[in-house]
Amino acid sequence: MEIALIIISVLLWLGALALLPGRGAVAPLLSFLGLFTLSFARTDGYPLLPINGTILTTWLSMTLVVMVASYLQPEPIRRQTRGMAYIIGGAVTGMVVGLLGFTFTTVPSVLYAIMILATVIGIFLGFLLYTRTPDGAPVAIGSGNFFRYLLAKGFPTAITVMQPGVALVLAISINSL
Repeated sequence: MEIALIIISVLLWLGALALLPGRGAVAPLLSFLGLFTLSFARTDGYPLLPINGTILTTWLSMTLVVMVASYLQPEPIRRQTRGMAYIIGGAVTGMVVGLLGFTFTTVPSVLYAIMILATVIGIFLGFLLYTRTPDGAPVAIGSGNFFRYLLAKGFPTAITVMQPGVALVLAISINSL
């Protein structure tokens, strides 16, 4: 049964990444459902990963806040998909680089912090790279739209990408003990 739950979680996370460019407000919810589904995976009666109620409540709260904030954005910004490939690519790359923190330490809280920080840096650098393209000039740093657009698209991306990162941090921590 745990294999089926793992597969469902991975499919939910892939679906969240696929929905992120067009439906950025719904993607964090799918990502949370992936984490929630994985919390039911058990091996010999013990949880596969220590995803407890505190973790789930925290990420549910962040998911709901980001979803509401995304829905409150003006319609033109909500529908805009400009630069999302760069932002998503930067977020996933940042998360993967952040997961390399296990080479320094195996403390879960430190790995967690490194993964979150690296994901945020990846989003920023991905968007900064996009603004250097001719298509990204309207949202470049000097345009006055840089931070507004970065925050409108970056927060849902961060929450969506960090949730599978939480599961990966826990898996790395458990397997490196």
